[in-house]
Amino acid sequence: MKRNQDGITLIGFVITLAVVGFAAYIGMKLFPMYQEYYSLKMAAKGLAEEPGSASMDPSRLQDLLFRRLDINYSDSIKPADVTFKRIDTGWNMHVQYEVRRPMVGNLDVVGRFELSQDITRGGGGEG
Repeated sequence: MKRNQDGITLIGFVITLAVVGFAAYIGMKLFPMYQEYYSLKMAAKGLAEEPGSASMDPSRLQDLLFRRLDINYSDSIKPADVTFKRIDTGWNMHVQYEVRRPMVGNLDVVGRFELSQDITRGGGGEG
């Protein structure tokens, strides 16, 4: 009785390794973009929960936001990406920005991010 071994061949292993490596490479390009967006969300939430933030001037709110972002080394968000709109109980902060990172050769990874945060007297809620 002859027994055959089943398993992966060397070519199959190399192909699998290439696919996993490419997926890891893309993940390394995307992770910092989403980490920065998460930092923005936490900074906006912290700003909304800060006492007296609903009665502050938009320029002061923007300054406080960017101070929080500087702590997290966020450099993709620019002051022109942040707008404030007056609402009944305070302000609505809207942030819209784009991140472009080179991937391979002339191919880029582009991420478009948008966040809206209400800064109100009763505490902030995402809008």
